[in-house]
Amino acid sequence: MKPVQPTMSTCETCPAHAQLAQMGIDLRKYDRVVALAGNPNTGKSTVFNALTGLKQHTGNWPGKTVTRAEGGFAWGGIRYKLVDLPGTYSLLSASQDEEIARNFLLFGQPDCTIVVVDATALERNLNLVLQVLEITDKAVVCVNLMDEARRKGLEVDVRSLSRDLGVPAVPTVARTGEGLGDLIRAVTEVINGEVRTSPRRPPAPPEVRDAVEELLQLADGLELSLPSARWVAYRLLEGDHRVRQALLSGELAQLVTAQAAPSRRASRKIALEGAQ
Repeated sequence: MKPVQPTMSTCETCPAHAQLAQMGIDLRKYDRVVALAGNPNTGKSTVFNALTGLKQHTGNWPGKTVTRAEGGFAWGGIRYKLVDLPGTYSLLSASQDEEIARNFLLFGQPDCTIVVVDATALERNLNLVLQVLEITDKAVVCVNLMDEARRKGLEVDVRSLSRDLGVPAVPTVARTGEGLGDLIRAVTEVINGEVRTSPRRPPAPPEVRDAVEELLQLADGLELSLPSARWVAYRLLEGDHRVRQALLSGELAQLVTAQAAPSRRASRKIALEGAQ
């Protein structure tokens, strides 16, 4: 594996480019977008540095003071853009970091999300994993710091973890590079559909399911084509003030419209070019 080198630019009018450009993500020279999420102190930055090498760029998220790090790597002839999301314990939007991570996963819709967890503190880290899996099926869990787990005499059954979560879980020691090849292979297989993910989401009580269905019908009536609409509905039921405020103020609708408009323009441009 090596850092990606500048080559031919990808199509700047493809829908993925249009969606992510709103978030300041430049897809030129890249074929796929992978998000990197995780709690603080899980070795997420070490994973990022190990995968991207010197091919990195830092700046701020548009309109925010939070630093954004992104980089690239090549694997199997495919060029990947890796976006390092702010380290966070949840996606409940109680802070600017959480809001950025949530919005990127919800509206940026990366091709795959790597969630880095600490092998010595799985119970604490799995809260974020489960929240990510509520938003997207395209995920891989990176069980990092396996050397620390071994040193403490902890045995991590990664195969059972993968089965219970319904997505690939890969053991790694990012500091030495152990398992990183397997990690990227898993990401590639998830993106290509070679591995079919099926996140295990706890079943909701019947009354909660009924309430969610009512909210989804209301969203349809308002013509809000929300990505992960069911997740938004759950957040509203749980009293998420930030999501409720965004819905009432029209912010969610504006985000959807902002993401959709460039895609529609791109589709028209592609159609016109194809007709020539």
